[in-house]
Amino acid sequence: MDFALMWESLPKVLAGAGMTFQLTFAALALGFVLACLIASASLSKSKLISVPADTYVYLFRSTPLLVQIFLIYYGLGQFQDVRSSIFWPFLREPFACAVLALTLNTGAYTAEIIKGGIRSVPWGQVEAARACGMSGLLLYRRILFPIAFRQALPGYGNEIILMIKASSLASTITLLEITGIARVIIADTFRPVELFIVAGSIYLAINAVLSRGVRMLELHLSPQLKDTLDTEQQRQRTAVIAR
Repeated sequence: MDFALMWESLPKVLAGAGMTFQLTFAALALGFVLACLIASASLSKSKLISVPADTYVYLFRSTPLLVQIFLIYYGLGQFQDVRSSIFWPFLREPFACAVLALTLNTGAYTAEIIKGGIRSVPWGQVEAARACGMSGLLLYRRILFPIAFRQALPGYGNEIILMIKASSLASTITLLEITGIARVIIADTFRPVELFIVAGSIYLAINAVLSRGVRMLELHLSPQLKDTLDTEQQRQRTAVIAR
């Protein structure tokens, strides 16, 4: 194990974190907006609206993200109509294609998370809001969405972590994020184990911080969880002492 190479390569690989963050958070922001629309459409009573939304979710959740990236980056350029369209300056760039693929993928997963959160809202609170005269967007804004967001936050936190890791697939279409830079250095040094350990450690550190941030936000939005957690920790300590 070449620890000197690992230490020397750490700043170089870490430089790719900027690209990783750009890919991830651009996709998460766009994907969240898309997911809200898809979740609302999927919950619609009209089949003309819900069926296309459910089909989209099924397709993107049932196919590998790597295949989706390849189809967008390599596949769309084979059609003359696409190359002559106004979208071609966007679709010919690897960064834009990666963001598009990640957005469509996370949009499908996040839509299911949001839909599950909405369905978990107690029906009594919805009925009470309607009795107060709330309906439509006002009902969503004041009752459904705040409660659904708190319910869906743990699942969405997992999706954020998954997207950080999924961004490594962008290296397959020439983008130099964390994994991409590690692969370039590997090509020069022929030391894959050391470089992938460095890259994996960076992903581990990023996701540890994000996990902690999501947990703190969850406790801030649902303070009762902290009391439950403290009670459980106290029970465990008591059980240990009793032994």
